[in-house]
Amino acid sequence: MSDAEQPKGELTLRTLAMPGDANPAGDIFGGWVMAQMDLAAGIASAERAKGRIATVAVKEITFKQPVKVGDTLCIYTTVTHVGRTSMTFYVECWVRRQYSETRQKVTDASFVMVALDEQGRPRPVPAA
Repeated sequence: MSDAEQPKGELTLRTLAMPGDANPAGDIFGGWVMAQMDLAAGIASAERAKGRIATVAVKEITFKQPVKVGDTLCIYTTVTHVGRTSMTFYVECWVRRQYSETRQKVTDASFVMVALDEQGRPRPVPAA
């Protein structure tokens, strides 16, 4: 990763990695990181769909760096595709290391979200 690399997309979620989310070595569980990414994709897609949504797929998540207790997790989202009822978001996860200005990319993935009606059935995504 080059020092010139910058996050892509809109900052959608920031949160602090806490001890309750870590293993005994102080590394944050990957499932917790993925859950935060899903929350960010949910926020962005609900705004875009103007209503209820659901996650239907996550495409290939690979962890490049560990997240440590005390790191600030910053999650960025970008719409990459809008279909009739679904949307795809590119989601990047970065950390700002505790007591430091150092920023590192942790992981990224594509999240496929579907717009839902009141009965939980797929509905058309409104035009932007």
